[in-house]
Amino acid sequence: MKKPLIIGIGGGSASGKSAISKRIVSAFENSKSLLVIKIDDYYNDQAHMSMEERVTTNYDHPLAFDFKLMVAQLDDLAAMKKINKPTYDFVNHTRSDVYEEVNPAEVIIMEGLFVLEELEIRARCDIKVYVDTPADVRFIRRLTRDVRDRGRTLESVINQYMTTVREMHELFIEPSKKFADVIIPEGGHNVVAIDLLITKISSILNGNVL
Repeated sequence: MKKPLIIGIGGGSASGKSAISKRIVSAFENSKSLLVIKIDDYYNDQAHMSMEERVTTNYDHPLAFDFKLMVAQLDDLAAMKKINKPTYDFVNHTRSDVYEEVNPAEVIIMEGLFVLEELEIRARCDIKVYVDTPADVRFIRRLTRDVRDRGRTLESVINQYMTTVREMHELFIEPSKKFADVIIPEGGHNVVAIDLLITKISSILNGNVL
């Protein structure tokens, strides 16, 4: 049984990780050989907490994630077993009741803040990518996304960035850059770097060795 190729894409909040994942998937849109797993879906279940308690959680700290479940499900996919992946409700700050049935694939893209920082995830990645985008660009993107898509207020996004996001990035995310095989500046706008990744993936899917 052939082991799937696992690609880890890490980097700061709103650095362009999802944009890169989408560009890669779109290059193989007629294939069922790729899937994307977002580690944001593995935020801890907080259904037992009040809304007041949930909003005070530091969502940019590793302790906010259920890495045990994430690793177990990644191992299942690597063993070509399907999983029931959790999803997260960003408006209510807890795990959703909806689970997604995910089938294994030849290429698995793991995307999220701590993909390169978390040893158990990093160790399972065959190709490790760090998306390196300036802080001001990341903040503007995060502000726009959280207000538009996640039911947040302008004030809450700014407060979260100033109190936790910036500090956690400097403490955990930026240092994880040293583990990357590939560093992509400017995220989804770096067409050359993304095309090189797509070429590598295509080569592997066509039977060439890693």
